[in-house]
Amino acid sequence: FPSQTVTGNFAKVIHGLNANQLTDQVIQRSKRMILDTLGVGLLGTSTEVCHKVAQYSKIYSSDLSSTIWGHLDFRLPPLYAAFVNGVAVHSMDFDDTWHPATHPSGAVLPAVIALSEAFPQKKKISGLDLLLAFNVGIEVQGRLLHFSREARNIPRRY
Repeated sequence: FPSQTVTGNFAKVIHGLNANQLTDQVIQRSKRMILDTLGVGLLGTSTEVCHKVAQYSKIYSSDLSSTIWGHLDFRLPPLYAAFVNGVAVHSMDFDDTWHPATHPSGAVLPAVIALSEAFPQKKKISGLDLLLAFNVGIEVQGRLLHFSREARNIPRRY
């Protein structure tokens, strides 16, 4: 028997990541990915599907709230803000992608930003912490894709 499960090893690697491991190249690429995703997301806020999910999500409220991109006066609970902003990013279908097919930033950035906004003022995270969280999200996606049989079959299906 292996001394550690795949899940345990996965969790150990992810939990062990820290900002000191972000190289200059990773930081520069991450900033570019974030800027591209924000641009596509802002453009996507004008789509019909984004308007529909925003209208639907207005029924939810909580003490914590996060911004809906492009609408400074429209805030939702972090879960729904991440959902609406993620739909905005994906609705244009210009967000980044990699092989096997996935859109890493559109799934990660809206969640990271929504959560970071929900922190109390005295516990706000730094830009470097945001970059680390973003990269951890990207790393999780990449590792899950690596283990996915479904993802490995994508090139044969299309």
